[in-house]
Amino acid sequence: MEVWGGHNNFVGEVSVPGNDVFVGCTPHVGDSHGGDIYYVSNCAAGLITRFVLADVAGHGSIVAESAASLRDLMRRYINTPDQSKFARALNKEFAREAGRFATALLVTYFAPTDHAVICNAGHPRPLHLSAGAATWRYLDADVQGALLTASAGKRGATNLPLGVLHPTGYEQFAIRLDRGDLLAIYSDAFLEALGPDGKPWGESGLLDVMNSIDTTDPSRIRLLALEEIARRTRVASMNDDATMVVLHHNASDPPSQSLTERIAVWAKVLGLG
Repeated sequence: MEVWGGHNNFVGEVSVPGNDVFVGCTPHVGDSHGGDIYYVSNCAAGLITRFVLADVAGHGSIVAESAASLRDLMRRYINTPDQSKFARALNKEFAREAGRFATALLVTYFAPTDHAVICNAGHPRPLHLSAGAATWRYLDADVQGALLTASAGKRGATNLPLGVLHPTGYEQFAIRLDRGDLLAIYSDAFLEALGPDGKPWGESGLLDVMNSIDTTDPSRIRLLALEEIARRTRVASMNDDATMVVLHHNASDPPSQSLTERIAVWAKVLGLG
């Protein structure tokens, strides 16, 4: 029943059932806090771990309020397997104030089946590297091996950024992770680096960067990507908040529990204690 994260300048890691998680956030021009919000939550039984990366339009108090709202909703939906409900609640929250919006990527890891369930609200597509594979790939509902999951509220517009239109439906898909797989979610600064033609290099440029760096140590992937981007663009720092969350799937199971502990966990899940 934990929620961890923020929107401050930070580099570190956290271990959760099934995954080692490496987080790095560098706000624009050396600010202590930026517009990228990152959170990790773990349900009462350790079966559901949720990762959120949101890129909020604006700075200062607007982002601080959004971070607080997101954290509150993470707590409210911490035991809810269907994250599309969480996405719709986030969209409703952002839509309460005109001009307040964000892109967001939600990833729910379900420990019993080793599936990562992905819901994208107008955010850059996540990157996936299979264990033993030579190249990264972008993930969406059309990739090989993806499973479409049922989601309510699909009528009309779907998967728009948070706060643009309410109501909005949010679709999601799942992929099964094998031991050693890597999953990277990141802010759009990584897509907006300028190529040789002076234009943002987009997905193809980032993919080329990711395929050129050493992934042996997952804790260094973000740093190596930033160094390679700086080398190619000859610009020392990004022109935006630069956040990346890397999941290294270790396939560990949640800790076993006694009968008393299981009863206490399900009491929390059901809101009884």
